[in-house]
Amino acid sequence: MSHALDIDQLRTFLAIAELGSFTKAGEAVHKTQSAVSMQMRRLEERVGQPIFIKDGRQSRLTEDGLRLIEFARRMIQLNDETLSAFNGNKEVGLVKFGVPDDYADRLLPQVLAAFNRLNPSIEVRVECFSSSTLTESIREGALDVAITTSSDTSDLRGEIIRREPLYWVTSTQHSAHTQETVRLALGPATCGWRRMSMEALDRVGRAYKVSYTSASAAALVGAVQAGLAITVFPESAIRDGMRILDEKDGFPQLPFCDIALLRSQSAREPMHDTLCNHLIAAIGNVGNGTGQVAAE
Repeated sequence: MSHALDIDQLRTFLAIAELGSFTKAGEAVHKTQSAVSMQMRRLEERVGQPIFIKDGRQSRLTEDGLRLIEFARRMIQLNDETLSAFNGNKEVGLVKFGVPDDYADRLLPQVLAAFNRLNPSIEVRVECFSSSTLTESIREGALDVAITTSSDTSDLRGEIIRREPLYWVTSTQHSAHTQETVRLALGPATCGWRRMSMEALDRVGRAYKVSYTSASAAALVGAVQAGLAITVFPESAIRDGMRILDEKDGFPQLPFCDIALLRSQSAREPMHDTLCNHLIAAIGNVGNGTGQVAAE
């Protein structure tokens, strides 16, 4: 006798497949790792085939597990669409999400695509601004959730979810960093990285001038890749065609960059929890494991 598949188990399974970790999947679907493991054992029983196989200390998807991914996506989407239709809503919810543009093209395509596959009935509307603008939008309630690199989030109950080193970067094809007075491409006067980088160069007595100012990460990238200037970027924002500069090149070490998750006071519904948990699971590295698909 065949058994009906459980949508909640499929949602957990898809979270594991998308996020690559039992632990991170548990964070995204609000379950402990032991509960996730039990759900996967029961799902294997229902499917009648192993969907995970041990690979050293970790687990990976079997061929049947890989086949199950697309079926799980379709079943979750149909389930959510059915519930939405009978609730009289075309959308379960809309979340207004903000992110600095230096992270938008590096993190969001994968992160939000995975979120959409897991939660097809939650629409995420994305706005890209500077961290200071995003912080103000959260304060005013114009955005529900935002990722920022602002250091002062205490009054907004910001949660630090990721920490990355900041680096001086130059073009791999040019030598702007070798100039006696180095040209900088930096954010506007309100940008914390601008102030910090200038202070760091002042401390070591390195001559510089700010030649390019823009709130757009794409503009700064263009200036660097063309060999017109150097800039400061966090690790995950470094593009192809850039190389990191260090003390051997005459540039002082920079501090780490803290990335915070902010929520407006009005963003307290389950759909906001779902997005926040997904972001923490997908990109967080503070207080979280970084393993692959870890078993029990």
